[in-house]
Amino acid sequence: MRGTTVLPGTAAAVPRQGEPPVHRLEVRLPDQVPFAAGGFDAMGPLSRAATPHRHTFYEIVHVVEGSGTHVLDLERYQVRPPQWGVILPGQVHHWEGVRGLEGSLVLFTPEFLVGGARDEELLRRLGERPWVDLDAATHERTGRLMAELAEEYRYGADGFAGVLRSLLHVLLVRAARLPGGVARPTPVRGVAEEFVRLAGRSAADGLSVRRCAGLLGVTPGHLAEAVRAATGRTPAALLREARTREAQRLLVSTDLTVRQVASRVGFGDPAYFCRFFRRETGRSPGDFRKHHDRRDPSLEGGGVPA
Repeated sequence: MRGTTVLPGTAAAVPRQGEPPVHRLEVRLPDQVPFAAGGFDAMGPLSRAATPHRHTFYEIVHVVEGSGTHVLDLERYQVRPPQWGVILPGQVHHWEGVRGLEGSLVLFTPEFLVGGARDEELLRRLGERPWVDLDAATHERTGRLMAELAEEYRYGADGFAGVLRSLLHVLLVRAARLPGGVARPTPVRGVAEEFVRLAGRSAADGLSVRRCAGLLGVTPGHLAEAVRAATGRTPAALLREARTREAQRLLVSTDLTVRQVASRVGFGDPAYFCRFFRRETGRSPGDFRKHHDRRDPSLEGGGVPA
């Protein structure tokens, strides 16, 4: 997917003022598969980054040693191995006070998924419970599968991309089986699945339902019918949810003013944004920020590798 991968050593694009940097997935060659796997050390120092940042790719992490805190969007998760976690594209995350952090990572972009939109839906649902404690048996099985992925990626034998895709699919399906895991995914088809992806990636664009329908080449009525049949919700509700989630991330992870946050999520009128935010969350933007008092300073300028 264009803009989600870079060659090793490519500098990160400078984020908009006050926003966390965006890390893209490094690939060895321009035509290399958009995938990487290995231990924290093999993935480089950014795998333990202590500064808030986003990804253009998915990250699955299997923690086997260490202590500290993993901060993901609005939540803080204590590192108590063995644990399994998932980070979705666009989420803001970092590590705090970690010591002896060891384990393995799998990084990939959406187009690498063998199950396509179905696997993306599964990942989205896994992201609703992104940090999971593992029992001994599950920890052992997960470790073996993560090791297979890393070995296949490292050696790159004939047909390795297909093997990696298949193993990754197995990893996702098994993750969904964990105690308290995700519910069976609701079938999402055709225009509805395209809208769900569009809504999740365009929170800052302030897109209307009519505009989304135009981008997808359908009428607003057809879009509403398809989305409701597939998800049980309206397109407008999904767009509101995406914009609210992005606003929450910016309020907690940056020092942007409320006016700046409003602009970032597509509101030209800060007062209207405040009314919108209170209606969706029950709090004003200022109250929400005060309640989440562990904000990190904003990150400006470049110099952060992709």
